[in-house]
Amino acid sequence: MTAPRTSENVILLHGLWLRGVAMAYLARRLRNEGFDPHTFDYATVRDGIDLASERLRERIGELGDGTVHLVGHSLGGLVAATILQRHPDLIDGRIVCLGAPLRGSAAARSLQGIPGGSAMLGQSFQLLERGLERWDGPQQLGVIAGRLPFGLGFLLGGVNAPHDGTVSVEETRLPGIADHRVIAAAHTGLVYSDEAARQTISFLRDGRFGTE
Repeated sequence: MTAPRTSENVILLHGLWLRGVAMAYLARRLRNEGFDPHTFDYATVRDGIDLASERLRERIGELGDGTVHLVGHSLGGLVAATILQRHPDLIDGRIVCLGAPLRGSAAARSLQGIPGGSAMLGQSFQLLERGLERWDGPQQLGVIAGRLPFGLGFLLGGVNAPHDGTVSVEETRLPGIADHRVIAAAHTGLVYSDEAARQTISFLRDGRFGTE
């Protein structure tokens, strides 16, 4: 028997090589604003998008009735958008992607080309390589990109400025999205940024980002 939930649930998807705990700060901010956050763990290297999709659908089904939003950081945002392209009726809420390479990742393509790179990316490489062509799902999707170039990703080459150290702003601009915002944050720092949290909350509530 599933427990009753509040009307505003947010499932948080972490990025490559991370676990759900990486989203704990953002989850706390969301909870303080009246949302009911749920972190979602998935194996970013070992398992592919098909298994992640199956597990996410099961997780949403366990929540019961009410609105469900998705917030994904980096690969997690790309995973969320890809799953909803395949299953457009899965949620009735909104989506926020933080530093997600929705157009594909130059850093991942560069990593794939060095010894051991394939093993480090595993089942996530194909998704990171190709990205999406556009967003045409029924949900409103907003993207927050970082512009502080602190990170190891750009050392691999191919990441155009401006970027957050791993993902370029250009890679986050997907045709069809509802809103886009660039903030002063590095890639990993997006999940700890007060400004990213504020903008995420604004989009989940109103379908658009707030004033800068």
